[in-house]
Amino acid sequence: MRTPPAPLQARLLNTAAIELWPAGLLRARGNADARVLSRARQVLRRKRDGRYLAAVLDEGLWPLVPRLAREPGIDAALDLLDAPGPARGPAHPPRDMPLHGLEDRLAALGIDGAYARRTGLALVAEPEWLLLAGFDRYRRPLWLAPAAARAWQAMRRDAAAGGIALEAISGYRSHDYQLGIFERKRARGLEVAEILQVNAAPGYSEHHGGEALDIGTPGEPPAEESFETTPAFAWLSQHAARHGFSLSYPRGNPHGIVYEPWHWRFRGRDR
Repeated sequence: MRTPPAPLQARLLNTAAIELWPAGLLRARGNADARVLSRARQVLRRKRDGRYLAAVLDEGLWPLVPRLAREPGIDAALDLLDAPGPARGPAHPPRDMPLHGLEDRLAALGIDGAYARRTGLALVAEPEWLLLAGFDRYRRPLWLAPAAARAWQAMRRDAAAGGIALEAISGYRSHDYQLGIFERKRARGLEVAEILQVNAAPGYSEHHGGEALDIGTPGEPPAEESFETTPAFAWLSQHAARHGFSLSYPRGNPHGIVYEPWHWRFRGRDR
């Protein structure tokens, strides 16, 4: 296996249906995967279910699924692989990806503008690339937009200097990941209205933009209201704004979302 890249160096490249991952950040799911991933530079990964589709080796592309050429979205992913250097390792800030495909799929679920008007939430586009911001509590790669990734690293260091341990619980989540949740629950017989009581509509989560993350601290269960009683939350309440982060869903927020003391979004530092 190649050496995993360091935080703030590796990039996740995005297309509508497929992500391009640094191979050193992925775990093999069998002996065949292990042999290929040990030699791979990048891996094409299906966004909806995380399936590994192909590995980029020094000698070329190695398919990991049958009929790779028929995989939805494969042409866009291969075009990105074939693009010149700046497109594969972009120096410019990531642009937002188009939303038209998501809007079509929301319409198929029966989710329209009424949801946005009722909640006051806007559709959130995915960025075309994200930066490795470290690893979360579960040792999974934490992907964030570049400015948010750097701010998170700085905020963790600042907190640690004051004796406070901050852990990421989760960061970026794709539209397809959220759509997959809805598809699986509908397959079990749930109606969309029932699912919306528990899960945000695909496309409306701040996590899609790579600027939001759920924060925890050692010994505290993830995403629980009890986080507000911890020294970590007290530290965030006093210092997070200095790093550009703010609490998105306080008590009584206008979106009708439950109080989430763990959910913070990078909105940029004051100039």
